[in-house]
Amino acid sequence: MGLWILLLCSVVGVLRAQDVSVGKEQISIEECCSDGHQRGSANQDCTALPLISESTTCRIVQEQCCVTVLEDSMCTTGINMAKERSSCYTDQFSNSCDSKTTKTCCDCCLLGKAAQDHDLPCDHSLALGYQCGLVSRACCLDGASLNDTLGDGLISETSNDTEALMLTDPCKGNGKCAHLCVGNGTCSCFKGFKLRPDAKNCNDINECLLGASNCRLGERCINTEGSFRCQREVSCGTGYELTDSNNCKDINECETGTHNCVPDFECQNTQGSFRCHPKVKCGAGYIQDALGSCIDINECLAQTGPCHPGQVCINSRGSYTCQRISVNCGRGYHLNVEGTRCVDIDECKGPDGACSGHGCINLVGSFRCECAAGYVFNSINRVCEDVNECMHYPGRLCAHKCVNNQGSYTCTCTTGFKLSPDGRNCNDLNECEANPCSQECANVYGSYQCYCRRGYQLSDVDGLTCEDIDECALPTGGHICAFRCHNTGGSFHCSCPVKGYTLAANGRSCQDVDECVTGTHTCAENQSCFNVQGDFRCLSFECPTNYQRIGETTVPTGTIRCMKSCQPNDGPCNRDPVHSLSHTFISMATLRDFTKPEEIVFLRTTVPAYGAYQFGTFDVMFEIQGGNADQAFDVVKRIENGVYVGVVRQVKPIIGPLNLVLKLAMINLNSQGVSHQSVINIHVSVSEFWF
Repeated sequence: MGLWILLLCSVVGVLRAQDVSVGKEQISIEECCSDGHQRGSANQDCTALPLISESTTCRIVQEQCCVTVLEDSMCTTGINMAKERSSCYTDQFSNSCDSKTTKTCCDCCLLGKAAQDHDLPCDHSLALGYQCGLVSRACCLDGASLNDTLGDGLISETSNDTEALMLTDPCKGNGKCAHLCVGNGTCSCFKGFKLRPDAKNCNDINECLLGASNCRLGERCINTEGSFRCQREVSCGTGYELTDSNNCKDINECETGTHNCVPDFECQNTQGSFRCHPKVKCGAGYIQDALGSCIDINECLAQTGPCHPGQVCINSRGSYTCQRISVNCGRGYHLNVEGTRCVDIDECKGPDGACSGHGCINLVGSFRCECAAGYVFNSINRVCEDVNECMHYPGRLCAHKCVNNQGSYTCTCTTGFKLSPDGRNCNDLNECEANPCSQECANVYGSYQCYCRRGYQLSDVDGLTCEDIDECALPTGGHICAFRCHNTGGSFHCSCPVKGYTLAANGRSCQDVDECVTGTHTCAENQSCFNVQGDFRCLSFECPTNYQRIGETTVPTGTIRCMKSCQPNDGPCNRDPVHSLSHTFISMATLRDFTKPEEIVFLRTTVPAYGAYQFGTFDVMFEIQGGNADQAFDVVKRIENGVYVGVVRQVKPIIGPLNLVLKLAMINLNSQGVSHQSVINIHVSVSEFWF
């Protein structure tokens, strides 16, 4: 109520200082509060007032001044209701905060009127709260000015002229006292506050620090504005709940329905818990279990001596009976015919007797068995039991395995052995006599081994059957035969191409047939036969004009050479730089796994590599002038034994079969130019197969 507007006035100076920093047109705090008073008097909603300034401070003052007017008006309404009706119970009160303020002031006024009616002092010592105490005292006096009694924050019932009060007492002016004015310019504070040294403003009293709280043991004091509250430090625990008075109250699980008793049980509340009691009660001689079922009580065991001496107790459902004890003979005895005494039982009588076929000797009150071999007498069970010889004499009776049977034992042998005539030892069994293997069998100690003849292998499935080995399909099968491999049962054979080859003596390699030597060629008389791999060539070659053949005159040497022979007056012939022509015949195979260059022809010269001459240094050049199909050949010059050598190399694989002529030029140079050159024609025959 009026407390908030007084607190706001105490910080007016600080708030004004904050608003000054805003570079806009300022509205004074007094104007903001005056606008709030006016809107509160018009019963407007204080939480949704139209703002008269963008200042946050002005909005707060405007809203709180509006709330103060409304609270004073509601409190005055409650006081008037108490004086007019003498009752505060009406339908207009609801649970809203506004109605609660009106009802509080009405109730407190009725309390003051009651004190006046019973001639009680108006200044009682009840801790009703500051607002309620002021209203109660004002209604008790009933004639005094409410403003003199209540101070700022309540409106007098008899006078609404606040300006006159301000003139009579200067402390009642705006901004003089933060809380209460007690007259003669003296200010005071609400309960829970203390006056500051400036004798105008009030500070909150921390009751928790001063020890002025009334919190109980186990509660913690928490300071609030103008008061304090007590908070319990430890929870109430299972089965209890915290009340509004900060106390722990037992929860009645039976009333709240939070118990877990089954339908046949009824719930009984206890402090902090509950119990389930069965609805059905058991009769005499029975006891109830945890599930509510009735269980018979064995009185013969539960009670000490329920029957008289000489009697025996017999339990029954829900009760028991006592019977007289009769004569009881011990083991090995029975009553005589008269039933007066016990006599010995002859256990050995009868067709089988007590020893089941073994010898029986009767004793007084007992008997003894004479057990057969392989059995032993058990004095506890009084029977003859089999002796397990295999367990008593392990490894001493049989060579391999011992099998116990009634009264004796037998020996057996492991697989691969048979029992010897002595019944204890084991002899090796020759499994090969039964022909278990498909080819060869070898007996071993305790087993046998199958093996196969050459060209066969033992089956991985049964280890008995021999299967043919396909030598041609083995990883190395491609190297068994030079040309083609043919598998046979237990072996294989090789074959060669039909034409031009014959099988070698080792039965695997293929040898070329030299048709030129064997005379199986078809060359004419004016032709020369030249053998190649798997075939032959018929060649006819004559030296050109002005050239003469030198050296061998037959082709089988592999080379034909023609030297220039010019007439003295033949100028064109002498000027021709070509001094020699040669034809070389070589046979090659198609290189399927070609990985690096292959040297096929060596061209040897007589030109020194580092010789010094009168006219300078001589040199030699090698050029391929034709026939280099797909650039499969090249020529390299190098030095061997101090002279230049040309090497013709195959640098790429050739797909055969085919015939080609590789034309090379070997040029000898001197310091003055070309000296002479030789033309070499290399006839290359590429065969499809090479062995």
